[in-house]
Amino acid sequence: MFQQENDANQQLDRSLTSRHIQLIAIGGCIGTGLFMGSGKTISLAGPSILLIYLLIGIMLFFVMRAMGELLLSNLKYKSFLDFVSELLGPMAGFFVGWTYWFCWVVIGIADLVAIAGYIKIWEPNLPAWIPALICIMLFLTINLLTVKLFGELEFWFALIKIIAIVTLIVVGAGFILTAFKAPTGEVTSLANIWNDGGFFAKGGSGFIAGFQIAVFAFVGVELVGTTAAEAKDPYKTLPKAINTIPVRIILFYVLSLVVIMSVIPWRTIDPDKSPFIILFIFAGFPAAASIIYFVVLTSAASSANSGIFSTSRMLFGLSLLTKAPKPFSSLSRAAVPANGLLFSCACLFPGVILLYFNNDHIIYVFTLVSSVATILFLFIWMLILFAYMVYRNKYPQRHITSNYKMPGGIPMCWVCIVFFIFIITTLVFQQDTRQALLATPIWFIILLISYYIVPSSVKNRWQKITQDAMNNEENI
Repeated sequence: MFQQENDANQQLDRSLTSRHIQLIAIGGCIGTGLFMGSGKTISLAGPSILLIYLLIGIMLFFVMRAMGELLLSNLKYKSFLDFVSELLGPMAGFFVGWTYWFCWVVIGIADLVAIAGYIKIWEPNLPAWIPALICIMLFLTINLLTVKLFGELEFWFALIKIIAIVTLIVVGAGFILTAFKAPTGEVTSLANIWNDGGFFAKGGSGFIAGFQIAVFAFVGVELVGTTAAEAKDPYKTLPKAINTIPVRIILFYVLSLVVIMSVIPWRTIDPDKSPFIILFIFAGFPAAASIIYFVVLTSAASSANSGIFSTSRMLFGLSLLTKAPKPFSSLSRAAVPANGLLFSCACLFPGVILLYFNNDHIIYVFTLVSSVATILFLFIWMLILFAYMVYRNKYPQRHITSNYKMPGGIPMCWVCIVFFIFIITTLVFQQDTRQALLATPIWFIILLISYYIVPSSVKNRWQKITQDAMNNEENI
């Protein structure tokens, strides 16, 4: 285990530049769920998937604006864990921190399974557990060195995804403008979107059922909030990263799926395959499809790498609040939470074991994990909104003097919360998501029991830390 430096005031290193933060924010918006899960969402919702992504994107924009105002109201907040803990109490902080950690661990396992599956396409004789193990060791090494190296890696991962999606949109637009005829005989046209049964071809039930997997595609959008403590100029970089979310949603989600459903008859899209790959195969460009395979692979790698980063920072924050073992608050000489990195990576090894014994059913594992993660992330996003409402009542002066206010304020918070509750209710309509909904309370029961076995002396220490933060309010 790494030992903490002697400097009692040691802090995370603010070495992530605007370039890093912008691309991390964009990469967070383009999750593995878009590449892998959009096929199943199209099969469930039909063309109405466009409206689904747009609605979710709008609501999450307001969540991110609330988070942005809170983080900038007090730079002692290193992530949303800190302001949830102070504003909603120690139990809420305990729940949100460990839930966020758990989400990224299980998503990381799913990403490793996906990475192994895609590499197997090129190297069918390579045991699937080997690339998964290599990824864990590689990402651990990168994250242990410096946070700037993590930022650089995520910068290039995000850039690859951006170039791929922009290329897909440009090529697809060319197909549409020239009425490209696929080898199978279909003619590319925007009319393909609504000609087969209309915009709501799957009816109201299909529209509702599409929300679950669509929400999972946005998991990671809040990652910019975990980078706040390591941004060089948070007052500049955070607002810029959050304000461009609507543009990214329209460009990366809506336009890319408009192109896909214009080129490919949407009813023929295999829910178990990435429509981004299918598009180029369908159009008769298998070489281009191979490139998209690589892009999807890097997307999964980016997600796993981001998960390792964010879980280690969450453990660091939990430890400072005495809600995780003290060694997790130790920083290495490179000012990274090395013990948290080691622990989070160790928790990814069940993915290697899973692949050792069974490397099939990648999409099944992905769907199961995405269902659980969706519920837990909705819980986290709602706690951010509740914390914002408490902040508005508790610190009105902070809001008045803020240069980055959330549009709509408290009323918009309630609109978002009602929307998220609606999404949770949609999970009962599909068998696989219903099973995840019924199983998720087990996690909260475990957390509740764990919280109450924390010694009272530790709780008193947390209260002292919180009180110290409040006493410093006038100096912020």
